[in-house]
Amino acid sequence: MRYIESPSHDAWFNMALEEYVFESLDKNEDWFMLWQNNNTIVVGKYQNTIEEINAEYVKDNNISIVRRLSGGGAMYQDMGNLNFTFVVDQDTSKTLDFGIFIQPVIKALAAIGVTAERNSRNDITIEDQKFSGNSQYNKRGRTMHHGTLLFNADLNVVGKALQVKADKIESKGVKSVRSRVTNILPHMKEPITLEQFKKELLAQMFEANSLEEYKLTDADIANIQKLRDEKYITWDWNYGKSPAYNMRKERRYPFGGITVTMDVEKGVIRTIRFNGDFFGNGDILELCAALEGQPLTKEAVLAALKDVDVNAYIMGMDADTMVDLLLY
Repeated sequence: MRYIESPSHDAWFNMALEEYVFESLDKNEDWFMLWQNNNTIVVGKYQNTIEEINAEYVKDNNISIVRRLSGGGAMYQDMGNLNFTFVVDQDTSKTLDFGIFIQPVIKALAAIGVTAERNSRNDITIEDQKFSGNSQYNKRGRTMHHGTLLFNADLNVVGKALQVKADKIESKGVKSVRSRVTNILPHMKEPITLEQFKKELLAQMFEANSLEEYKLTDADIANIQKLRDEKYITWDWNYGKSPAYNMRKERRYPFGGITVTMDVEKGVIRTIRFNGDFFGNGDILELCAALEGQPLTKEAVLAALKDVDVNAYIMGMDADTMVDLLLY
């Protein structure tokens, strides 16, 4: 396993770093990274950014916005949060197996006196309070798994910066974002700094001498910076252009929340888009293309999806659930 510690706290640079490691560094190696962002909201691949953030608060408090390659929900990060990333030559696209990456973290935390567990949404929690959100990106048989570790982040900002949908709060039986999250530090027997925590985490997760540090070269950094400037900092990547629509539905399922917007003309789906905090591996636009041009009827939707693995695009969903979402 090769280890990279990011030289930057710039969120756009760090997103570019992840993609660069995934696409360009030695694919015969497995990679592990630790990194931190200055005040940032990281939105999931399939989310509508405007619906996820408190735009006025974000602007007034100079909070960066960046979209990641993987699905899942929006996360607020500051310098009290530690991010970790695995890049491995292993295909988890069929099952989105988070456990092989989450369990080493849980085990390492236990070794330093913190009892944590994984919940059904692949978060890591302490006493049912979330401190780590996780997501994955898969391509050509490789997997990138990344997660957050709230150590001593400003949790008051979380509730102010993120636009939390009422259905998300109600469905989870909680009163606010603040009540759903916690930091690791208050649960430790002895207080330590984040830097000490980082060293302890590495020591517990990897055996001595099993982790070889990789120093980014000048050429690496130049390529990462180019990707940052051409992709991750752009409006098109982070906000995109929302399609015109005349129908909109929001539903929350056990596998995540979905907002579907459709432009329907004379009973035919002309354009359709899906947003939400769900997970998936396929290009969601392929699913959209399968539905566009089809009559908005149960029979037509089922016929259009007959040979489509809906679960590959929205993990947990099947054709019948899609019919229910679109028509009822």
